[in-house]
Amino acid sequence: MASQFRQGDVAATIVARDPRFQATIERVGPPPKRRNAPIEKRFSALIESIASQLVSMKAADTISARVKESCAGAVTPKSILECGFAPLRQAGLSTTKAQAMLDLAERCIDGRVRLDQHPKMPSAEITKELMLVRGIGPWTAQMYLMFSLNRPDVWPHLDFGVRAGWTNIHKMPEMISIKSLKEQGASFAGVESATAWYCWRALEHDRLK
Repeated sequence: MASQFRQGDVAATIVARDPRFQATIERVGPPPKRRNAPIEKRFSALIESIASQLVSMKAADTISARVKESCAGAVTPKSILECGFAPLRQAGLSTTKAQAMLDLAERCIDGRVRLDQHPKMPSAEITKELMLVRGIGPWTAQMYLMFSLNRPDVWPHLDFGVRAGWTNIHKMPEMISIKSLKEQGASFAGVESATAWYCWRALEHDRLK
């Protein structure tokens, strides 16, 4: 499940497959080194991803901070269940997101979601397990695979930032479609996660102009 590419070769591999990434790579440098998140942080990472669905980063950060406060400073399966539905809603979560957090907590406690086993499991199996949680879709599973489990081959084609960054890098007159972006992922086999990271950085640079 580890990358077949050495850290120093990832950017060069992306440019070899699509030279239009060169300018972004020269500007921001190599992708960051990551390690698997320890088990105690995997649950909270999933909770933060649920909070981040379909809202701005600023709003997500505010809501996540409120959820943490409601859980007495420690976001764990036990503290989420003890917090309960009403306080989660009062923290700014939608009904769907509050239910998703509670369902995830229950599944982590009873073993239907096996956070301790995830580093050893195939990405497809982890995704299937997570998507059985009420309210968790492909995007949340992909963010978890990328940032908590350091999977190098995740292509989050549904993510607006990746779509917008790709569009900017390729100077396209209109936003690339989800279908087309999904197809483009095949060109970056083994380095999809880093390619998505560069798309995000390209969008960030464009917004700062």
